Parts: sequence; structure tokens; C-alpha cells
Amino acid sequence: MDPEYSLIGFGVIVVLYAVVGLLAAAGTLFIVRQNLGARGEQIFFGIFLVLIAAFYLAFVAYFENEAAWRAETAAVVVFTLVGAFGVRLPVALAVGYPLHAVWDLVHEIHALGLSVFEPGQLTATPLAYGVFCATFDLVIAAYAYQRRAEWEAAWVPRPQQEPQEPQLEPEPQSEPQPEPRSEQEATPPA
Repeated sequence: MDPEYSLIGFGVIVVLYAVVGLLAAAGTLFIVRQNLGARGEQIFFGIFLVLIAAFYLAFVAYFENEAAWRAETAAVVVFTLVGAFGVRLPVALAVGYPLHAVWDLVHEIHALGLSVFEPGQLTATPLAYGVFCATFDLVIAAYAYQRRAEWEAAWVPRPQQEPQEPQLEPEPQSEPQPEPRSEQEATPPA
């Protein structure tokens, strides 16, 4: 088959995976915003960074590439630290997700044989997975950057008011009503 067709096919796959990454990020943001408060969002995205980094260890196991364990495990450790810091420091997520996008694209470029890593030093990934994941990561990074002030504010302790006893409002005093007089009292003596 003509290499030009392969290049066109790869381009279509890349665009489709980028769109799927965008849709996955949009869906994730929609669900997280609907169900979690600011603190919960930040914690979720910190933990999620760890999980998506660990995905590469699953690829190492699946593709049975023993030489890639060292580099992939080191990357997971780094992203685990960034995710752990991101649980409380929004800037860590705003930086960590773009770094993970770079890691995704390094794998994609490595698969094309254009890497600074030796063959086999990084795990294989499904075709265009790096594009999908990098797109997802960049959307989440932009969201983390946009929400950073709200996430920081969610961790600031609010001054607690001391519980106050409910104060009963005094019942309104009405003017004394004159007692009704009997008929005998109502008529003057003659």
C-alpha cells in the first residue's frame, strides 16, 4: 500500500483520538462538577493523575516489556508525588497534567521511532493513545488552572461562630382591655 495512504490514515486516527480525548475530558468535568464540591474536585483530580500514570504499568505488563519497568515505574512515582501534592496544592495539578501530556506524547513519538530513548526503554501503547491522553490531560490542566483560586479557597478554614442560644422574643404586651360591664353597672342610678 502507498505510504501516503498510511499517513492519511494515521492523521484521521490522530484527529479522532483527539476528539475522543476532548469528549472524555468534557464528560469527566461535567460529572465531577455535578457531584463534588471544590475540595472533592481537587482530591479527585489529584488521585486521577496517579491512576492515569499507572496505566503505563498496565501497558508494560500487557506488552511484556521487562526493559520498560524501570522508566515507567519512575514516571509513576513522580506523578504519584505530583498527584499527592495536587490534592492540596492546585498548582501541582495545573503543572502535573501538562507534564503527563508530554509523557504521553513522548510515548507516541517513541512508537514512531523518533525517541531519545532506546528501543524498548518505554512501553508500547495502543496506536494514538498518547494523543487521546494528552488531549484529555491538557483540558484537565486548563480546568485546574481556571479553578485554582476556588480550590485554594475551599481549604481556608472559615471562622466558626459560637453556638448561640435561641433568644425568645418577648410576647407583645397588649393594653389591658376593660372588662365588660354588666347591665346594672352600665345604667346610672336614679
